[in-house]
Amino acid sequence: MYTATAPRPETAILVGVVTPDTTRWDVEDSLEELAQLARTAGAEVTDRVLQVLRRIHAATYIGRGKVEELRRLVAARRSDLVIFDDDLSPAQMRNLERALGCKLLDRTGLILDIFARRARTAVAKAQVELAQLEYMRTRLTRQWTHLSRQKGGIGTKGPGETQLETDRRLIARRIAVLRKRLERIDRQRTTQRKQRQRYTRVSLVGYTNAGKSTLMNVLAGTNVLAEDRLFATLDATTRLIYLQPGKPVLLSDTVGFIRKLPHRLIESFKSTLDEVRESDVLLHLVDATHPRFEDHIQVVHETLAELGAADKPMLLVFNKIDRLADLGLLQALRATYPEAVFISALRGIGLEELKRRLQERIEAEALELDICVPLTEGRTLAYLYQVADVLEETYLYARNGHDATPLPAAKLRIRVPMHRQASVERLLVRFRAWQPLSDEAS
Repeated sequence: MYTATAPRPETAILVGVVTPDTTRWDVEDSLEELAQLARTAGAEVTDRVLQVLRRIHAATYIGRGKVEELRRLVAARRSDLVIFDDDLSPAQMRNLERALGCKLLDRTGLILDIFARRARTAVAKAQVELAQLEYMRTRLTRQWTHLSRQKGGIGTKGPGETQLETDRRLIARRIAVLRKRLERIDRQRTTQRKQRQRYTRVSLVGYTNAGKSTLMNVLAGTNVLAEDRLFATLDATTRLIYLQPGKPVLLSDTVGFIRKLPHRLIESFKSTLDEVRESDVLLHLVDATHPRFEDHIQVVHETLAELGAADKPMLLVFNKIDRLADLGLLQALRATYPEAVFISALRGIGLEELKRRLQERIEAEALELDICVPLTEGRTLAYLYQVADVLEETYLYARNGHDATPLPAAKLRIRVPMHRQASVERLLVRFRAWQPLSDEAS
């Protein structure tokens, strides 16, 4: 029984469509994920409706007969909400709302609602609000008149202007305010990231609910929210961890990806996802227990490509191996993905192996250089010893190109870590012409 302190959750019916471009298995799996999203938002899923169509109906997305069947089901179940697994056009949403007589959401609208519920910091709230306003701008009804209280009042409504036009103008103004605020935040975060350039940066990426926050908590000793729900974390969290003694890296936990992730969310979360773009290495976490984990891997790769981070060095990590009831599955995964690491973040299985492999991956991307630097360049030499591993050093005489005057110099073979390569290469450009003399000449 529901009490005043525990109100009855909204009931929802899910709708999916099988077209020639999809398979029934794909759509059913997508509906299962939609059910998880609905439960995350606080709804109770009562029914799932599936229709096979040769083409989508322009007016109602599903066929007329299916609309009538859905209307009767809504009435029988007294459903509060119908959720479509694909994005609906404004016209489709309007027509379906009239026909069904209840609230309607598409997949994007549901994800945006979850993000709004999960946002905790001022940055996340601004990012979500911007994405919501961009989404709703083309779906305006009379519901948006409350925005006039945020800015406006007497004199804001032009002569002959309809209320809908006023709402559109108010939303456009609010969007402009949010964009300026997020641009300012983005500049601040860019400055913060520049200050972190003395460390190798690693980002946790993966499908939502793969266990990224749990792994972050274990490796960094943090208390990032980790729940068995989709999109438990929205804000990027960065902590300093040590893979080995004297080998620190900055580890960032980022928002999880999902199939059909709304593009407007990627745009709104630019400052958060820049952590991924500017990372040196990506830890791609995969839920080994999910029956469609290959699809999840593909979705992450596609999203990274959209972010411009597809070419980043990556280490594939299969998580939750303690939940695999059949050890044969684990053996098959090891055979199929020999370069991957297999862990249980919750139980601490394989974490030392993960740290070792990650350190090896970072070192594999290091750049080895041979360079001659005159001993008169004391500050340059001190900087190189600070930021790079000096593998060999020899003191001799060197000449700068056509200059006939040799000078005492240090011939160094150095290994430059990934995050220092750009700055070291810029610094050493002016020493490229210095060549060591032969032993006889010196």
